[in-house]
Amino acid sequence: MSDTIAAIATPGQPSAIGILRLSGPDTCAALDAVFRAKNGRPAAQQRPRAMVLGELLDETGQVIDSVLCVRFPAPHSYTGEDCAELHCHGSPIVLDTGLRALFAAGCRQAGPGEFTKRAFLNGQLDLLQAESVADLIDAETAQQAHNAVCQLDGALSRTVARIYDGLMDMAARFYAVVDYPDEDIEDLQREQMLDTLRRAQNDLEALVAGFSRGRLLKLGVPTVLLGKPNAGKSSLLNALLGYDRAIVTDIAGTTRDSIHTRYNKFGMDFYLVDTAGMRKKGKTMEDLEFYSVMRSIRAIENSDVCILMLDAQQGLESQDLNIHNLIVRNRKGCVIVVNKWDLIEKDNNTMKEWTEFLKKKLAPFNDIPIIFTSVLSKQRIFDVLQTAIRVYQSRKRRISTSELNDFLLPLIENYPPPATKGKYIKIKYVTQLPTPTPQFAFFVNLPQYIKEPYRRFLENNMRDHWDFSGVPVQIYFRQK
Repeated sequence: MSDTIAAIATPGQPSAIGILRLSGPDTCAALDAVFRAKNGRPAAQQRPRAMVLGELLDETGQVIDSVLCVRFPAPHSYTGEDCAELHCHGSPIVLDTGLRALFAAGCRQAGPGEFTKRAFLNGQLDLLQAESVADLIDAETAQQAHNAVCQLDGALSRTVARIYDGLMDMAARFYAVVDYPDEDIEDLQREQMLDTLRRAQNDLEALVAGFSRGRLLKLGVPTVLLGKPNAGKSSLLNALLGYDRAIVTDIAGTTRDSIHTRYNKFGMDFYLVDTAGMRKKGKTMEDLEFYSVMRSIRAIENSDVCILMLDAQQGLESQDLNIHNLIVRNRKGCVIVVNKWDLIEKDNNTMKEWTEFLKKKLAPFNDIPIIFTSVLSKQRIFDVLQTAIRVYQSRKRRISTSELNDFLLPLIENYPPPATKGKYIKIKYVTQLPTPTPQFAFFVNLPQYIKEPYRRFLENNMRDHWDFSGVPVQIYFRQK
């Protein structure tokens, strides 16, 4: 990094202020070639980190703007090198001319992200902080910006360093005691080791839990709109966005390709995918429709939450069940939306009867939130997104082993598995597996004798206690 780089640091549109930034060993020499201070002093003699009024010169020495210059001497700068900024009026012509003058003075064009790259290579930022710079630039909400600036401040780096230092200290003391038994080295006590390991485990679990929150802030909830043709998927997307993102007609099958849209309103952040309607294989006559359905299946695989839309006038049909089974097989969160509810004749019990009917048909995975909407009148459409957020959070939920056992072991003791062939089944402890979706391992002496009704009993209690509505839960019984 023996050269000096320069770049325009502000967007290339006319604005009140535009900034030229440079960094490298020849920063002062380049400034002397393009900047003439009103106080007459050269750049190296100007007061650091103070604005100095002067004139910006082009390659021929002609004045092109009245500017402010600020210098950041090494190592107290963003990159760790000599840095400077020229604050000009935001005319693209002025900025381009000033940049060409810096090139003529020996600077070269900075590459994408090169200032941050130099900060990383010079030890001003670690890798996590360097990545957070891009996150801060790309932030679309105040919460995203807050999350990125905390990482830029080093909060995540300090947590990782604390975990690493604790484990390395324990390992170093352990090896010292083993390798040098004759030396007067204090033995590492078992309780000290356990305490260090517990702190590291708690910190790591907090980081894992924070990852899903950070991913939600950065990417939004990956959500796919599914259903048969003409169920109202594109209409729901347009109603949420407030403009016609997807073409909507009375002809079923208008949408032929997946439409990806970022939705960020009212404190809700989603990455919505509107998919082509999915018909039965026997009714898929065109090659184009076949590939549209394949895109829809891929959208399911890449999502976290699926919104399955039903046409209230047609009810629940076999193809709706096929789509539901596809969601379950991929272990995605699910919200069922019954659209065109305004077209149904109903009384006080209609919604309850529909809910009971749908849950009966969708069994065994029928613990799914059901919302009755009319997209055209925008009835309860925001309830759909609020429910999808809740399902997403439940799908990413991590439950500590102690919390699991504090709830489940007394329950199992009061309602133990039925004895089989005179053999008593003992469940010893439970833990959540490190998987993307909620999966739990029950360690038991005789796992082969636990029947499906008892597995459902455990699952239903876990669903009620930790609100896993709309989320597939997997339970495994393992030999202990």
